[in-house]
Amino acid sequence: MALNYRPRSHDDPSGQSPVATDDGIDVTSIRAAVTHVMQTSKIPGLSLAVTRHDRLLYAEGFGLADRAADRPATPHTSYLWFSLSKIVTATAVMRLADEGRLDLDAPVREYIAAYPAVTPQPRVRQLLNHTAGLANPLPIRWVRPATAAVDDEPDAFLARVLRKYGKPRHPVGGSARYSNLGYLLAAEVVAAVAGRPFERYVTQAVLAPAGMSATGYQYAPEADMATGYVRGPRLLTTVLSALLPPGIAGERHGHYLSLRPFLVTGAGYGGLVGNVVDAARLAAVHLGDGVAINGQRLLSTQSARAMRLIQARGKPFDHGIGWFRRPDHRGSMPEFVEHYGTGAGFWNGMRLYPGLDLAITVMTNTTHAYDIHTLLTDIMRAAGHPPR
Repeated sequence: MALNYRPRSHDDPSGQSPVATDDGIDVTSIRAAVTHVMQTSKIPGLSLAVTRHDRLLYAEGFGLADRAADRPATPHTSYLWFSLSKIVTATAVMRLADEGRLDLDAPVREYIAAYPAVTPQPRVRQLLNHTAGLANPLPIRWVRPATAAVDDEPDAFLARVLRKYGKPRHPVGGSARYSNLGYLLAAEVVAAVAGRPFERYVTQAVLAPAGMSATGYQYAPEADMATGYVRGPRLLTTVLSALLPPGIAGERHGHYLSLRPFLVTGAGYGGLVGNVVDAARLAAVHLGDGVAINGQRLLSTQSARAMRLIQARGKPFDHGIGWFRRPDHRGSMPEFVEHYGTGAGFWNGMRLYPGLDLAITVMTNTTHAYDIHTLLTDIMRAAGHPPR
């Protein structure tokens, strides 16, 4: 079946939205940029949202959330966030630090007794900016079918991971080296300080105040779920069926292998599920220096700005706290920070242009990388650089 690029506007379900919005968004140019990247990269479905700190400017879905059902992607389609979840985890840590309940420069072992007694001991801040020297094991089996019970209690899962990967593999405090394990540990720090499960604290202290009611660590019963896809030859079906836990590899549709709904074990590094409109609300919090669209303050101005300071140099990214930027984008004008969320079936990105008061989030149900930098740059230009 051929790819379908039917647009669905957030404000007009018929897809017949105007070519420009009252905020000066050039809808025609955005649609052209999206259609080009979807065609060239063979992306089944894509949802995007553009926001200022105080309001959503534009949201639309393109293509198909599910190829077998011919179901279109919309702004309210739910995608696995994967590593976009790290922005939320970092926000939760910084909120606790703002409240004086957590010391960013304390040793990890001060909060997680199970962490190895190594010297030097990584600090909480280093978990967040990827300078803790930790390994980054491939988490391909750290997932489970959405309908399955959790195999391990959280403590057992953490203990197993720490036994194998807990000790730093690189110099603590050295170059930034991206690590999912760092954010797995950051979530454990949050749970220890908050005195409740990580997922519950994040829901109460970050998601709910930000108005992100369609996002969580489980698929909502009524969610319009995007089906994840991996494009490749039939041999890929056999390979992925062997690599992934049972029950996740689904049916083939032409050149695409579908993935049945699944969840990530280890919520702090990649466990969120939700739609692009909710993601825009999160972006608005950070554009607003810690204040949500609904007026609730989640972070101090100082903490929100500190998160965006890209000071830890590394490869493939230079890092702040929850945000990063590629080394080849140093000195970009207008300046931005961003994060990606990628894995089996989904490839997402969120970018902030603080000086333009503009944020763009794109979510897709493809596994393969596409030219997201050009796409986000084109959308930024089409948004007309909204003033503060």
